[in-house]
Amino acid sequence: MILTGPAIREAVRNGTITIDPFEPNLLNPNSYNYRLGDRLEELTSRPADPTVPARTRTIDLSGDGLVLQPGTVYLGTTVETIGSEDFVTSLIGRSSLGRLGCFLQISADLGQLGAVHRWTLEITVVQPLRIYPGMRVGQVSFWRPSGSRSPYLGHYGTLSVPAAWSPRAAAGHGATPDPLLQEVTA
Repeated sequence: MILTGPAIREAVRNGTITIDPFEPNLLNPNSYNYRLGDRLEELTSRPADPTVPARTRTIDLSGDGLVLQPGTVYLGTTVETIGSEDFVTSLIGRSSLGRLGCFLQISADLGQLGAVHRWTLEITVVQPLRIYPGMRVGQVSFWRPSGSRSPYLGHYGTLSVPAAWSPRAAAGHGATPDPLLQEVTA
């Protein structure tokens, strides 16, 4: 069952959902609009290879924005810290950006129970598109799980920075990152 906007507001108020900062004007009938943070990581590994650490270039977004280019994957974060021990999150892009050719959360739209952090956003465009820090880019909805619960203990569940792939996680080797496999920023 998906939570309505008023139920999201109540769950934030009683502490069963974290959205920080929370702004009531960002509530929708059954979701909350999240915003883009002020930093991106541009994936520069060519070709991308999930068995080796990613190479990225850090981009600090200014008030003038940045024109994203087709054929590139950018990783950003939400402004908000979002998550819950009680509800499953699902993050999607806004249809208004989709109509401009922006794909957000390309394949990882499902959050996990217990993951509370600033979410990494996977962003790519089909035409040049200017984006700005703090702009509304997507919506998060909250779903009540059914059955016994196990919190997510994986690699990405606590990261609050734009995070490229982890070779260990991509290979399915569990939640504990190998200290020898650190993401490389070039």
